[in-house]
Amino acid sequence: MASLGELERSVMDLLWSAPEASTANDLRDRLAQSEGHGHEGKDLAVTTVLTVLSRLEKKGLVERERGTRPHRYRSVSTREEHTAHLMHEALGTAPDREAVLARFIGAVSDSEAATLRRLLAQG
Repeated sequence: MASLGELERSVMDLLWSAPEASTANDLRDRLAQSEGHGHEGKDLAVTTVLTVLSRLEKKGLVERERGTRPHRYRSVSTREEHTAHLMHEALGTAPDREAVLARFIGAVSDSEAATLRRLLAQG
């Protein structure tokens, strides 16, 4: 399961919320403006952001538009698709899937349980 470092997570959050592909400079500037990301965005070099983007590309989370200069980056999937993939991947490693699902369902709120029931009824 590909885990994300703090800066990788911050970059992915920006890409997931962006309406279109972003350049490394755009991302660096947005990191500098965002609060609570845990990094001094103003101090980040573009090369650092490019390194993070390269790592995310290798993990299959980001794709680079090579036809433009500077290159623009976008997320391969939505945040929700990515989270669902991680949940399926984690469940796939469990020796007792039923026990894991029972623990998961036992920990959801009443509202989440109602949503699960509704979604299962639709499927």
